[in-house]
Amino acid sequence: MSGGPAPVIRLALIPGDGIGVEVMESAKEVLRAVEKAYGAEFATTELDWSCERYHREGDMMPPDGLEVLSRHDAILLGAVGWPGVPDHVSLWGLLIPIRRAFGQYVNLRPMRVFEGVPTPVRPELAAGVDFLVVRENSEGEYSEVGGRIGRGPSELALQESIFSRTGVERITEYAMKQAEGRRGRVHSATKSNGIIHTMTLWDEVVDEVASRHPGVTVQREHIDAMAARMVMRPSDFDVVVASNLFGDILSDLAAAVCGSIGIAPSANLAPDGGPSMFEPVHGSAPDISGKGLANPVGMLWSVAMMLDHLRLSEPAAALMAALEASLREPHTRTADLGGTASTREVTDFVIALLAPGTSR
Repeated sequence: MSGGPAPVIRLALIPGDGIGVEVMESAKEVLRAVEKAYGAEFATTELDWSCERYHREGDMMPPDGLEVLSRHDAILLGAVGWPGVPDHVSLWGLLIPIRRAFGQYVNLRPMRVFEGVPTPVRPELAAGVDFLVVRENSEGEYSEVGGRIGRGPSELALQESIFSRTGVERITEYAMKQAEGRRGRVHSATKSNGIIHTMTLWDEVVDEVASRHPGVTVQREHIDAMAARMVMRPSDFDVVVASNLFGDILSDLAAAVCGSIGIAPSANLAPDGGPSMFEPVHGSAPDISGKGLANPVGMLWSVAMMLDHLRLSEPAAALMAALEASLREPHTRTADLGGTASTREVTDFVIALLAPGTSR
């Protein structure tokens, strides 16, 4: 990096729960290595917003939490969830308010099969897999509209899905632009044969947006058939655009196809301004918390996405190259990928490749 002193980048760090705390430590060390090697300067604010805080204070984050985050350039999140706190409490008390308050309507989840990483699908099927899941992140099936009526045998629960033309159009536009910079193919996940209102609107708007991008080939596919294709022929995909629920499910499936959910990153992007949030896809994994077994790759790949988003393309590329190197051999990858390395050992290996003067 050159051209005078770099501006100070303000980062909000939310380690969260379980292994989120461990992989956040890896991220902090990598950020310090990036500062030394590339002259970047990060001003970090660490926030103890977690299920532990919920037990202690009665909420996942303080009343002014969103105001605090608004003063930062980006947000880095570890993982949230712990026994004793219902998942809907931890999710709706932290992640979803952040995503919606800052207009983070793009959830971007890249999927790759890396050299050396074993996958559950046959090698000839996994070869060359490299695609993006573009998930609508602000509406769809994850709405607050609904409720429960009555109690006992006659109790009813009503959950409304909210799909707006604006919401579908803007996420499809984003997917099309991503495809134009890649291999020019978009798969749209639908279920309009059974979900006759929201999914038919989705299909119609996707078709309208596609007509403005003649260089992109668009294929509509029912979610169940797409899930089967993702296992049987994962190399067919370039960019997948999907609703909130469908994108969530497909990206977890894709991560498993690529070897482990432990390597999967994500970006919650706010294209219209405001801080974006970056987080690994995996959960807090209470069963392995504190044992040094957590795979830091999903978090560190999320850091690379954050650096790229912040226009620090050189350190972002260097970090990705270091992660690729760490995944090639069993002694530098974790047990979920058939390796023998601890969280600490993977982190140290990656940092060593980011040191000034290191051949990459």
